[in-house]
Amino acid sequence: MTYPKELQEFTRIDEKTYPFSIFFHKHANAIINQNILFLHWHEHFEIIIMQQGTAIFHINSQPYEVGPGDILFVPAGGLHVGYSTCNGEVRHVAIVFNGSLFNDWAQDPAHAKVVAPFLEGQYHFPVWPAQHDPACVAYYSLIDQAIEEYHAKRPAYQLVIKMHLYLLFTLLARTFLPQNEAHRSAERYSFNRERFKPFLQHLETHYADKLTVEAAAKYMNLNPYHFCKMFKRLTGRTFIEYVNVCRTNEAERLLGIGDLTITEVASRVGCDNPNYFTKLFKQYKGITPSQMRK
Repeated sequence: MTYPKELQEFTRIDEKTYPFSIFFHKHANAIINQNILFLHWHEHFEIIIMQQGTAIFHINSQPYEVGPGDILFVPAGGLHVGYSTCNGEVRHVAIVFNGSLFNDWAQDPAHAKVVAPFLEGQYHFPVWPAQHDPACVAYYSLIDQAIEEYHAKRPAYQLVIKMHLYLLFTLLARTFLPQNEAHRSAERYSFNRERFKPFLQHLETHYADKLTVEAAAKYMNLNPYHFCKMFKRLTGRTFIEYVNVCRTNEAERLLGIGDLTITEVASRVGCDNPNYFTKLFKQYKGITPSQMRK
């Protein structure tokens, strides 16, 4: 898996006519606390289906610990990141789709009343619908059918997947419409999340800089205490841990290219001491840089 260089991920959508894609993520030898989904956001909706192992996903600052069969819904524009909470194989599927997939129903009055407010961001599903209403589990067979269609790719499979996703979206919208209407103010995007996006994007390309907590806090016009508290809540990691994740992810990419020595890779990602780099890499990736290269 190649991680994006910028926080905003321009997720690949296979076809403009049917703007959705399904990604199958597998980490054969994951270790506890390993980053399995890089922190990013995009303007699409995303459904995360946990298939094997256990993990914790932080979505818009909230942690969700999941296991096989659990399903999370990431809202459009939501920041999300994932870490393994077990050793061994970890697998999850991500279904990513743009709201424009359902434009065919734009003029339908029932769609306008029930579904459109969720597509337009006025209303929001719970990230973990089944925890709020167990009846939602009955809808999840639609996800299984969509994935099966994607694998089989029979004639008009795109249309079948589109219909499955629309039915799923409509059933969820109908389920959670009353509680959203009870709060007519409509949930807004978190101010802190939007405020931190440019800084996190800056960090993705400046992970090799010697940036202290104090300097990072000053960058955000916060005192160090509140900066650390907000950063941990948003990303699920301390500032130092997050920088280390960025460094080891980039190191993994550079080691795969094979043109640089391990010492040069260490220097590229901001680690002047090769021994410390090896220790850090093994802590976050479970193997040494030389083992990774082999």
